[in-house]
Amino acid sequence: MRKLRRESLWRYRCHWSVFAFAATGLVIFNGVTNLWLLHPARPPSPFAVTSLPTESVTCDHCTDSPQPTASAYEDPISNIDLRLGRWDSSRSYRLFDYAATGELYPVISENRQVCLATQSTIERLHELLSIAAHWSGPMSVAVFVAGDELAILRAYVTWLYYCHPDVIARMALHIAFPADRPGIHESTIRSGATDCLSNPLTHNRRRPDTVAWRSKHPYPQNHLRNLARKNCQTPYMFLVDIDIVPSKGMAESLDQFLSTIPKCQLCAYVVPTYELDTRVTKFPANKSELIRLSKNKLAVPFHRKVFIYNQYASNFSKWEESGGNESEKTHESHNVTNFELLYEPFYVAADTVPVHDERFVGYGYTRNTQVYEMFLVGYQFRVLSPIFTIHWGLQSRSHRPLWREKQNVQNRKRFETFKRELYARYRKDPLHLLRKPPKPKKT
Repeated sequence: MRKLRRESLWRYRCHWSVFAFAATGLVIFNGVTNLWLLHPARPPSPFAVTSLPTESVTCDHCTDSPQPTASAYEDPISNIDLRLGRWDSSRSYRLFDYAATGELYPVISENRQVCLATQSTIERLHELLSIAAHWSGPMSVAVFVAGDELAILRAYVTWLYYCHPDVIARMALHIAFPADRPGIHESTIRSGATDCLSNPLTHNRRRPDTVAWRSKHPYPQNHLRNLARKNCQTPYMFLVDIDIVPSKGMAESLDQFLSTIPKCQLCAYVVPTYELDTRVTKFPANKSELIRLSKNKLAVPFHRKVFIYNQYASNFSKWEESGGNESEKTHESHNVTNFELLYEPFYVAADTVPVHDERFVGYGYTRNTQVYEMFLVGYQFRVLSPIFTIHWGLQSRSHRPLWREKQNVQNRKRFETFKRELYARYRKDPLHLLRKPPKPKKT
């Protein structure tokens, strides 16, 4: 009897141990599951993209879910130590290379021939998406900010990751700000950083004192141009302004062209640029369509009315002679044979060309002085076809603000010193810029 009782008690204890062990495991499982549901895995880093998305980004999650806090996403600009940027030669501006770098930027740079370099202020940065829609290669973008504009740029970079990951993945972003109006880190990210139905650039407003400061200080274009182009890692760079949009497929077409032509160390390949009437609703699909628009006065060579010397030497009449009936592959149309002072084309070249002189601040003499030095060095300017670039809107002198002409006058004075320095360096004056004016005749 005692033996049966002991066996029964042992059997009862075994069953109870099994049930207790199972119950404990179930409790632990439930606990882990709840923690996982409450704290889901972080979204992938915007700068750890492994491949370009094959489908367009949707924004259902942007509106149906509450906006996440800034800590939930990579926010590279917030990690910048604003005390550690490098100074320009005059110690007027602090520069930050690679403030944000997409994961694909180094990879694409290794496999492509041309990097598109551009520069912008906060007000014009919205143009970037138009460029990115047509340019599949790496992009080096330099942005000038002052004061609280840094916070707006920070929100925009996060917005690009969240809503346009294919753009940020192949982009390197660099920052410059003035010594007397440095960028400001804010404790929280600005609104709209994860709302794909809006844009942080238009949603956020700058402080009135920042707007007032910007209205009195010139934009250091050449500092930004040098910052963007010097951070390109490809054999060639294509330096454009933020409102200049390349024709579709240009990156691939240039890759093929530059891979097959003989190496030319002193060649710059000019890409024709046109202004397009805003009544035109679609970007020209090809050269033939652009020429048709030109004949109907809906497209004109860039700056023809406001500053004809800007592109005149490119000889657009010769470029249009073919009517578009030519090879679709990028090729040389003709050489520039009538170089003139103040010529400033957008061109593709190795980044061994002279730097942009940073004494020219604001508008006037910023690009054409660099092109003139290239001319003195011995560069040949060769116009390409059928690729082109577009600036939306026909420009006129009546729309030019007075402050722009004042900056041009200041830079014209600087040019007097610049041209003498170039003569001392190269001992050349092919355009007779140093010729003394004739003495007035005695009467």
